[in-house]
Amino acid sequence: MSSPCTFSVSKSSARPSTRSPTKIILPDLVSHCTFQLRQNRFRKQVTTETKKWLFKGDNLIGKKRNAYHGLKCGLLTSMCYPDAAYPQLRVTNDFLTYLFHLDNLSDDMDKSGTTTTADVVLNALYHPHRYASERVGKMTRDYWKRLILTASPGAQQRFIETFDFFFQSVTQQAYDRASGVIPDLESYIALRRDTSGCKPCWALIEYANNLDIPDEIMDHPVLRNLGEATNDLVTWSNDIFSFNVEQSKNDTHNMICVVMAQHSLDLQSAVDFVGDMCKGSIERFMMERENLPSWGPEVDWQVKVYVDGLADWIVGSLHWSFETERYFGKVGKEVKKSRVVELLPKRETQ
Repeated sequence: MSSPCTFSVSKSSARPSTRSPTKIILPDLVSHCTFQLRQNRFRKQVTTETKKWLFKGDNLIGKKRNAYHGLKCGLLTSMCYPDAAYPQLRVTNDFLTYLFHLDNLSDDMDKSGTTTTADVVLNALYHPHRYASERVGKMTRDYWKRLILTASPGAQQRFIETFDFFFQSVTQQAYDRASGVIPDLESYIALRRDTSGCKPCWALIEYANNLDIPDEIMDHPVLRNLGEATNDLVTWSNDIFSFNVEQSKNDTHNMICVVMAQHSLDLQSAVDFVGDMCKGSIERFMMERENLPSWGPEVDWQVKVYVDGLADWIVGSLHWSFETERYFGKVGKEVKKSRVVELLPKRETQ
């Protein structure tokens, strides 16, 4: 069976009896998630300040600057870090906006391009007071200098380590994209947990809430499983929401493409399959949260704040996906109600 990501590239190869789908029905993930949705009271203020920061100099120019307005990253940050004080929320929003910028850049990069960007970013993180570079490196140093003023040593180390994993994985993704490789589901899941960029955002839950949780507790299997379940929900649902735009660009690095290829499913069945996996990740999170051990009143309180922060990410990312113009343009609210997505035509390949 042909992949959904290639169903209309070559008309001559299509079977006469096979009609390309024109729409998909999204799974109802919003109703399946019962976590409370909240917003940070500093949303508008940080949105304004981050915009000034992002547009300063030549950090963001041309069409990418215009696309920023429809991103609504400030809304995502306010939903995912609802209790953060203004300084922490501002740094966090700067980082998330910058992360989307890096994600857009990586879509157009080959393997050498992602490696070069990784070198610049990681050098800026490890040597913020000595390493000099322009644009991406300068932005990295700027938010990192502010973050380390209050972030715990453990949160700082987890941020850098997981951001390193992000660059390693997007390099592999660039290789797969250039080679036209569709990985098996198990390999894709492992890689996607790092290409998502979620793991540094989990370290920012610690930073945003002024937590200082010991490393051995953060390494506890239950906490790791909670972070993994959250990562899976955010990234797998993102693959569903971003599929339409990606298929129009012939991008195969999407779980729906992987599932179709591995399980010989048609497009809608693959969407439903991934949707069920998303629902399962929410249920997995809820089960793991019930299994949290106790480390004493003070640590238990910090762990609760951290785990609540993961839940904020689950519910916040789901609702934001229909508010941003990144996936559904200006009809996100209508799509949220109907769950019907009209497929975009494919771009002509060179």
